[in-house]
Amino acid sequence: MSNKAARNLFIYGSLFFFVIFVMLTIDTMGKLDKRAPEITEEVNAGKMVWHKYDCIGCHTILGNGSYFAPDMTKVAEKKPKDYLKQFLMDPKSVNTKASMPKLGISSKEADDLIAFLDWISRVDTNGWPPKPILATAAGVAVKELTAGQRVYQSQNCANCHMVSGIGGTTGPDLTHVGSKRDRAWLFGHFKDPKAYVPNSAMPGYGHISEQELNDLTDYMVALK
Repeated sequence: MSNKAARNLFIYGSLFFFVIFVMLTIDTMGKLDKRAPEITEEVNAGKMVWHKYDCIGCHTILGNGSYFAPDMTKVAEKKPKDYLKQFLMDPKSVNTKASMPKLGISSKEADDLIAFLDWISRVDTNGWPPKPILATAAGVAVKELTAGQRVYQSQNCANCHMVSGIGGTTGPDLTHVGSKRDRAWLFGHFKDPKAYVPNSAMPGYGHISEQELNDLTDYMVALK
């Protein structure tokens, strides 16, 4: 190849890839605004609450912060809002072993902070972190799930509760709950938790069908 041909190849090749780079950049910038939901006044107020109580001193969001406490990026997807509000205002009323102190967060501040965390949870993070595999938590490995185990998964119960060593720790361990509670108590508790445990942060599940409640109760009764 002559020097002139090599020079032309370098020049035109560089221009070609530069045009490709510019096009990809424009395409990426056009999509960035779609990756995050709209910022409302409540979201902005919640961000101020996040800074006021220095939440980032213990927690992380979107990879930023400290690692003394759980990551909060997807917490609004994993925990019911009623649970989050009660925990933010008085952590030990929800979990007596909670390390988080009572910060004096007001009801309005808790609502705003939850709005901010909900906004964060809806930011497109390309599927990260991955959702946990809950089949093992149901104690069935590769076997087909029962109807109650499917309800347990669909309602994200494992985000708060543990079964057979897998799941969350913010709610009671359910591994042997069938030996501790009878069917009537479990069924009623699912419909109206506070009627059975006054300080419960668990939301009621009266919105799911009667059949689903029965299936979930059957699964709990079987955990002995």
